[in-house]
Amino acid sequence: MNKTPVHWTKKLQKSDKPAYLSIADLIADDVRTGRLVARDRLPTLRELAEDLQLNYTTVARGYSEARKRGLIDTHAGMGTFIRGRSPSLPLRGGSAAEMTMNLPPEPQDPALLAHMHDTAAGVLASADLYALLRYQDFGGTLHDREVAAQWLRRRLPTCRVEQVLVCPGIHSVLTALFSQLARPGELVCVEALTYPGVKAIAAQLGIQLHALPLDDDGPSAEAFEHACKTLHPKALYCNPTLLNPTTATVSRSRREALADVALRYAIPIIEDDAYAMLPRELPPAMATLAPGLTYYITGFSKCFGAGLRNAYVCSPGDRQSQRLAGAMRATTVMASPFTNALASFWVEDGTAEAMLNAIRDECTARQAIAERYLAPYGMLGHPESFHLWLPVAEGWSPVELAAHLRSQGVGVVASAAFSTDGDPPDAVRICLGGPTTLDECERGMHLVADTLLHPVHHHATNL
Repeated sequence: MNKTPVHWTKKLQKSDKPAYLSIADLIADDVRTGRLVARDRLPTLRELAEDLQLNYTTVARGYSEARKRGLIDTHAGMGTFIRGRSPSLPLRGGSAAEMTMNLPPEPQDPALLAHMHDTAAGVLASADLYALLRYQDFGGTLHDREVAAQWLRRRLPTCRVEQVLVCPGIHSVLTALFSQLARPGELVCVEALTYPGVKAIAAQLGIQLHALPLDDDGPSAEAFEHACKTLHPKALYCNPTLLNPTTATVSRSRREALADVALRYAIPIIEDDAYAMLPRELPPAMATLAPGLTYYITGFSKCFGAGLRNAYVCSPGDRQSQRLAGAMRATTVMASPFTNALASFWVEDGTAEAMLNAIRDECTARQAIAERYLAPYGMLGHPESFHLWLPVAEGWSPVELAAHLRSQGVGVVASAAFSTDGDPPDAVRICLGGPTTLDECERGMHLVADTLLHPVHHHATNL
């Protein structure tokens, strides 16, 4: 922006609001419509005051209000710029370097593995193979959806089969929901640190992400309400349990506050509860606090194995479930009947529960190892999580540290991959899962601790 837009002056003259609020609204409108994009430079305070025929203090308050809304950043000696939104820091071409996947551990339990082999073979041996090779109605058979509802009732006691769909993975559900709830250029509220796949989905669909600041209780309800008043988001996306990447869980009081805001402004909630089955104790799901607005999603990729591409989604009602089924059908046709049959059988015969317990135990053992080595460096973890969040001290940048540790076989992702506000903290996410054994996990944590203890030496030989 080289000069103040003419329409700003006209809208200011017609507005009944205080001028400083109108300035922030005008910036928000131009960002939403694409007139202003990330890194556009705004006029100086004096230039804008002169162009709009306002006093300097009013314009300063307007910029301050826009800054509070997360619309702009000011850098001393450089000026005031539009803040990036979707995504703030792009993934490097979707490369594997920034998309290290967060895999659950693979428990080395011979009896459990033998049982899984036997039951998987039994499912195929007893199945009508031609039935599994045919097209099916999207959302799974009635039996698959009944099993899904049974699994979901752990978190949603009143979940009905008519609200449930069986889908090919959580990511596919998120893509369908984002495309259904928001159009290109429209806005969805997310945590300031969030699942990188959401950034990729938003970028692909042209949807803007509005970052909500995080504190110990979760995303700010005040910031969410402010966004509802001023930016009119189309949905709230949240990962409330063992947040990827920080392992934080949104408190009950914050869930209630966010649900209250969503209810008052009629904003749909996308509750991505991929890790919800891991902790034995949790606050109530947001879907129980705002059932008429919330799409609740969970699956087996984080509590069984990423290859079991089954997600279960409970929509707010029957009509919303039917609409989502249409959107999913258009993009994925259907979930694999083979995978559905296997997942349903394992839920019914208790294998899913046994695997979940084994993964919990493995997580606890690995987190104990990590804490022994990384507690002095301020690591954040949870006994039933298979990732942790590690602040990075001076001597390394998060990107350099992540690249170095990955080259040594430790699954690490820099904070930039998760950031939606353009200001990632100096930290990395470390995955403790995958096919590694406990001994390999310990060697990895020893390597991380040694790297942090001798940053200059490792940095000198890095990359």
